[in-house]
Amino acid sequence: MRVLEQRLSAKGLIARGAFHPEPEDGVPGTPGTLFLIGNAGPSMWQAFEAVRGDYADSLSPLDDWLRDVLSVIAGEVGARALFPFGGPPYLPFQRWARKGEAVHPSPLGVLIHPEYGLWHAYRGALAFSERLDIAPREACPSPCETCVDKPCLSACPVDAFSGDVYDVPSCTAYLATLDGVDCVTRGCRARRACPVGSGFVYAPRQAEFHMRAFTRANG
Repeated sequence: MRVLEQRLSAKGLIARGAFHPEPEDGVPGTPGTLFLIGNAGPSMWQAFEAVRGDYADSLSPLDDWLRDVLSVIAGEVGARALFPFGGPPYLPFQRWARKGEAVHPSPLGVLIHPEYGLWHAYRGALAFSERLDIAPREACPSPCETCVDKPCLSACPVDAFSGDVYDVPSCTAYLATLDGVDCVTRGCRARRACPVGSGFVYAPRQAEFHMRAFTRANG
């Protein structure tokens, strides 16, 4: 799938694993192969920022950009583009992610990658009708299993993470205060405390974009 990799790379995106769907996976239609598409680090943001002015009037400019980009790529490679946004109902991307590559739930609730840490996301998927040859899913344990101190759980100023529950109201209330500016403009402090994937940390403009989107959705 070199053509697919080249098209994705030009937009700062990467193929994030693949699997052959079963009926219980909830993939629309009857595809033979599903490729997960996402990002890690700042490359996608750089590609998006280059054209974000085109979406100045949009409430969801990144989603709009991703829909345009992946729909074009899907047409080029003969696939159907699927997205984690646009619901409800929402497609089970987290379930698909765990079938496609070695990611695991972290104490913060989001999936952690052994290389990217918490600085990654799933932005879409490409469904192919054919059952394509794909590499077997790599078996890799969660880096959280060997993290004794778990600094992510103690870094939050309002203790929004207990390891079992994410206290969204406390988090969003804190982000609205002057003390919360650090989290808004640099990204979640708990997320930044994770030692895994430090080379993929989002740049401030990227982190702030996502944090402000989060507060709008949950405020």
